[in-house]
Amino acid sequence: MRREELRPVASPGRPDEGAAKAAADLLGVYARLAERGAHLLGDLLAEAPPVQWERLPADDAIDSGGRYQWFYHSHAPEDRPAGSEHGHIHLFARRALWKGLPATPDERAFRKLCSNPRSEAGTRHLIAIGLDAKGLPISLFAVNSWVTGDLMLGAEHTARLLSEIELDTGHPDIDRMIVSLVRLCGVEIGRVLAERDEILATRKPRDVLEDKSLEVLAETALDLDSRIENAMG
Repeated sequence: MRREELRPVASPGRPDEGAAKAAADLLGVYARLAERGAHLLGDLLAEAPPVQWERLPADDAIDSGGRYQWFYHSHAPEDRPAGSEHGHIHLFARRALWKGLPATPDERAFRKLCSNPRSEAGTRHLIAIGLDAKGLPISLFAVNSWVTGDLMLGAEHTARLLSEIELDTGHPDIDRMIVSLVRLCGVEIGRVLAERDEILATRKPRDVLEDKSLEVLAETALDLDSRIENAMG
């Protein structure tokens, strides 16, 4: 289940220093790419067209600190909302990051919502970032656990781990884009996570994470120009 229409979300309120820095960092990523005449995904794709469903890098991009990892892939054109998505990045927390997190009320409620699932997977899916053909972020979304083969964390833990993100995977342009976007779009991420849980709550807990009719649980389009303008005031 993928949403056909996405409504751009811009965060209200006065800009803060953290959002302004994240916006400047994000602009810097694309300014440097433009200076080099390069594409965000150029090194990752080795300048070749993407192959549908090919996972890049093959063994995922793993942070040098062993805390986060990500991979990029593209779907068939008919899977892209309005035909605008080139592909997307799935972002994960690795076991070293989430193991030992406290069982907060939010986390206990989320586990109950999902029928207290167990998994030996060493990752927890945090968020996915949709990209257009120019390599610009156009959406944020959350997928069901069967899509990535691991589990999710409650909204509180997920938002916290995303707010603390640092990346050094050997793909500096993509790493900087991810970090700056996540820091810029905390409000949007919070809304996606809240909607994710609302969708899960509409189904019976048993086997909800394996329900193939639930693929993309929640998604929001990004109006990046407006978001950056709001952040930088």
